[in-house]
Amino acid sequence: MKTLNVLKSVLFSIAIFSSICGFAQDDMMKEKTVMVGGAKMYPSKNIVENAVNSKDHTTLVAAVKAADLVDVLSSEGPFTVFAPTNEAFANLPKGAVETLLMPENKMKLQTILKCHVVSGKWNASDLLKMIKKGKGKAEIKTVSGGVITAWLKGKEVYVTDENGNSAQVTIADVNQSNGVIHVIDTVLLPKS
Repeated sequence: MKTLNVLKSVLFSIAIFSSICGFAQDDMMKEKTVMVGGAKMYPSKNIVENAVNSKDHTTLVAAVKAADLVDVLSSEGPFTVFAPTNEAFANLPKGAVETLLMPENKMKLQTILKCHVVSGKWNASDLLKMIKKGKGKAEIKTVSGGVITAWLKGKEVYVTDENGNSAQVTIADVNQSNGVIHVIDTVLLPKS
């Protein structure tokens, strides 16, 4: 009799757990997602939780881990992240990424990554309003203390670092629970 009661309790627990998981999956399926790197980006997940699923951002994720910025980008925020793709990192000088990922270069890597992060959630419509208000350009202060400039080329949004390197926003408005990501095609660098 005890075995039957234990079995009933276990089956009941499994049924409850399955229902909860089913509701969570249903909620995620109802979310308006954006595909990035072959994966759905869920607005209910944070920046790091989504980025790790993008096959186009494995270098960025490795860099965030090496720079010990996972906790920061998983925090409440909100943040706007201009996220360079693997191809963007591959366009850096040969050996640059490997060198930056070394523990002794952690501070430099942090500074570079922070050039891509802005405090607050700034969707594309916000950026466009700022560009219009700035008569074609909007200067944006990054969490590194530097400035990036947003501007338009035709209907495309670009951001330029303090060295004149420009990156096109290739996917805008990837909403996160703690901000928004805009995918870019070039790595932004701090003032040299």
